[in-house]
Amino acid sequence: MASNAELNEAACPIINSIEQIGSQWRLIVLHDLQEGEKRFNELKRSTGASSRTLSRVLDDLQETSFVDRRLEEDAPVATYYSLTAKGESLCPVFDEIEQWASEWLDGESDQPAVDIEPAETTA
Repeated sequence: MASNAELNEAACPIINSIEQIGSQWRLIVLHDLQEGEKRFNELKRSTGASSRTLSRVLDDLQETSFVDRRLEEDAPVATYYSLTAKGESLCPVFDEIEQWASEWLDGESDQPAVDIEPAETTA
């Protein structure tokens, strides 16, 4: 039987990942940027975050290399944000979560909301 230390060690990559991307606002911004590069005010409108919250989250996402920031200095000055390769690598994860949610969260029961076909087995 596995000890608590072994179980915690096995869960570490998951826990570390969730700590980096797991806040509600980080997930919302990362998901929103899947559509492509956006200006600060576009992100503010589409996410519903306050300026202060969005600024803090974008700084955090830049610091952890999920988001790039591009400053366009021509009048009017504009700041653009986009996913880095690291951020883009989360797109399949979001797809899987969306699929899981559509199967399991419709009605909040312990049975899938849609019939799941059993995997084919070879004899």
